[in-house]
Amino acid sequence: MRILIVEDDANLNRQLAEALKESGYVVDQAFDGEEGHYLGDTEPYDAVILDIGLPEMDGITVLEKWRGDGKLMPVLILTARDRWSDKVAGIDAGADDYVAKPFHVEEVLARIRALIRRAAGHASSEIICGPVRLDTKGSKATVDGVALKLTSHEFRLLSYLMHHMGQVVSRTELVEHMYDQDFDRDSNTIEVFIGRLRKKIGNDLIETVRGLGYRMQAPGNGN
Repeated sequence: MRILIVEDDANLNRQLAEALKESGYVVDQAFDGEEGHYLGDTEPYDAVILDIGLPEMDGITVLEKWRGDGKLMPVLILTARDRWSDKVAGIDAGADDYVAKPFHVEEVLARIRALIRRAAGHASSEIICGPVRLDTKGSKATVDGVALKLTSHEFRLLSYLMHHMGQVVSRTELVEHMYDQDFDRDSNTIEVFIGRLRKKIGNDLIETVRGLGYRMQAPGNGN
């Protein structure tokens, strides 16, 4: 899962980025509204953390531009605690949720998890596919109750496939959501990670759809 943080406070931006990375997310960072708008307009994100009070272009304008251009990624806005008008303006501009400063980073992480789950059609913090259980809160996965030992890349891949169960996901889409903007991306490595995952969770859960990509679903759930 790939997250964009748009926050001009360098320390807060860094704290959020570190916490998200520790939870298994890929993170891109922007420190003003223009940079944030550009990244959100040109890169695919599973969710965005957007500060309202930004230099160059304020957060409300950034959000309105994204929504006006048809960008649908979930957006969590950061507002000042005593500015209820910012919260209203943010929701009206297309925000999906908000957190007032100062806040606990754990609350932001919980709200981001919820936004990503809901966007993918999942209500619970636990996503199940046959014998595989993904604990989005604890960033852990099990097979038949046994903890899976996964690298960070394997976990990101499994998480994305399980959030999008039953859907065909292309290699390009997987690459775009597994690596940040500065990473030297190679879609061929996806096949390697798919092979590793199959050995750990079973070959029958991840289907190769020739010419299109991959689809994860429990046996017997195919069309």
